[in-house]
Amino acid sequence: MTPAVFLDRDGTLIEEVGYLDRLDRIVFYPWSIDAVRLLNRAGFKVIIVTNQSGVARGMFEECFVEEAHEFIDGRVREGDALIDRFYYCPHHPDAPIEAYRQKCECRKPSPGMVRQAQRDFHLDLERSFVIGDRWHDVELAQSFGGLGVLVRTGYGEAEIAKPRPKVNAALIAPELMTAVGWILRRIA
Repeated sequence: MTPAVFLDRDGTLIEEVGYLDRLDRIVFYPWSIDAVRLLNRAGFKVIIVTNQSGVARGMFEECFVEEAHEFIDGRVREGDALIDRFYYCPHHPDAPIEAYRQKCECRKPSPGMVRQAQRDFHLDLERSFVIGDRWHDVELAQSFGGLGVLVRTGYGEAEIAKPRPKVNAALIAPELMTAVGWILRRIA
C-alpha cells in the first residue's frame, strides 16, 4: 500500500483569495509545483482535499470547482509534477442552497474525502500526512491516524494565534516546501 500526502488547496498549494471564483485569481506559491514533484519522486500519492462551501453558498457552481482543478492540474503537469486526484466537499450545514445543506462526512475535518481516496488508491493511511493552513486540516490527519502539518501561509498565521484544544500539529511550517522537506526527512 502507498502512503499519501493530502494537500489543502487554497492557502497551501495556491494563494488564499477568499472564495476562489475566477481562474485569473489562481496564483501558485513559487515553491508549490517543486514541492509536489518532490513528493511524486518519493513515491507518495499527492491528493488535494478541499472544502468548497462557496458552491453551497451560491457563489459559484460545482462545474467551476472542476474547471479550477483542471487548470491547476494543467499547470502542475507543465512543471513535470502530478496531483493524483482532487476531492472536494461542496456542502455546508447552513447553506442557503437546500441541495447542499447538510452535515456530511466529506467536509473537513471529517474523513470522508480521505476514506474515498483510500478506496480509490489503496492507501496506507498510517504512513500518510495532511498539509494545510487550517486547524481542521490537522484534525483531519488526527481522524485517520496520520500526521498533520500546519503551514503559516493562507490562514495559517491566524490559526496559530487561536490554538484548538487537543489539536496538535506534528509540525508548524512556514510554507509547503518546508513541510515537504520535513516529511521527506521522516521517511529517509
